[in-house]
Amino acid sequence: RLMEAGEEFGVCAYGTEALGVMRIEKGHISGPELNGTTTPRDVGLRGMVSTKKDFIGRALGGRPGLADPDRPQLVGFRPVDRTVRLRSGAHFVAKGKDTVAANDEGYMTSVAYSPSNGHWVGLGFLKRGPDRIGEIVRAWDPVRNGDFEVEVVSPVFVDPEGERVRG
Repeated sequence: RLMEAGEEFGVCAYGTEALGVMRIEKGHISGPELNGTTTPRDVGLRGMVSTKKDFIGRALGGRPGLADPDRPQLVGFRPVDRTVRLRSGAHFVAKGKDTVAANDEGYMTSVAYSPSNGHWVGLGFLKRGPDRIGEIVRAWDPVRNGDFEVEVVSPVFVDPEGERVRG
């Protein structure tokens, strides 16, 4: 009945994998980004935190370590070579730097092949991430012998103005 009712609108069935791809394409955070170590500031929601009233977590959120400007923040990534497959868990290292823990600047949390973009896209946390949009960094994946360049981009890959979602 649902398919019949939606026929005139071009309705189609989809599964949870498609839903996961769409959430990454839209830059929506989920389990991999909400791992118990992130703050509203880290995921781009600083403006939703009240500055006028008390709430649970306010004192903790004001601690210097959680307000450090070098703290990794959510951004998007796309491979410089569009044929490269991104991998969750890859660590970010500045170009020209050695792949050692001291040079680790963040990590990839979620990836998907984006049919809308025609290549892999990813979300992750990078030191001063939003300030580095347009920069090229290395995504180093020692587990799967990966080492490739990615561009730091907005975490929203599809419909950034929200025109499609709002009709």
